[in-house]
This record gives sequence, structure tokens and C-alpha cells, in this order.
Amino acid sequence: MATVQLTADSFEEVVSSNDIVLIDFWASWCGPCRSFAPVYDTVSEQFPGVVFAKVDTEVEQQLAASFNIMSIPTLMIVREQVVIFSQAGALPENALVDLVEKATDLDMEEIRRQVAAEQAIES
Repeated sequence: MATVQLTADSFEEVVSSNDIVLIDFWASWCGPCRSFAPVYDTVSEQFPGVVFAKVDTEVEQQLAASFNIMSIPTLMIVREQVVIFSQAGALPENALVDLVEKATDLDMEEIRRQVAAEQAIES
């Protein structure tokens, strides 16, 4: 699957209508971002049921700010509208494949219980 460009306008629709969305926050001037792009594209082809999206932080500054993106590239995974992973830095291909496999294998019922428990503690 080709990568999808995410914008502030398309973000909610893409995340709500797909079970798993990987998001690469990047910028054209960022060397590590440019190095990571072919890896991201290659891995996207191995997981046709997963949406691989990109957010250009120069164009979508408000969207990047809403997720407190402080350095790029930053990779985020949203599964069933829950952010389950967010980390700055490029990954090698095997690590990205492993990460996607782990994200697809997660027990989302357990994740939702953990999120609910954390929210109960905070309130």
C-alpha cells in the first residue's frame, strides 16, 4: 500500500476508519527523515491492512503541535483510535517490521482497561 499524506482535514477520518494507522511525522529538510522514507515505504508494502501515513510537519504545523512533536522523524501508531506507540527517531527495516507485527498482535481490550485505569487514577 502506498503511503497516505495526512492533513488536519483528513486526520480524523483516516484514524477513525482504519484499525491501525502508522504516522511518520517528517519534513523535507530533515536528513534522517529522507533516509527513513524508503524503509517506511518498503515496509508499508508488507502490511496491506495497515495504513502508513505521513505528516509533513512544515505544512501541518498545528497537527504536529497537537501531538507535541518535538523532533523528527517521529513514528506514531494509532490502533482503534488509541495512540499505542510514539517515538522519535528512524528505525531500521527489521525493527519497523517487528513493531508493526507487535502492534497488530496487541490485545486491545487489555489496552483499553489499562487506559481506563490510568484515567481513573488521574481524576
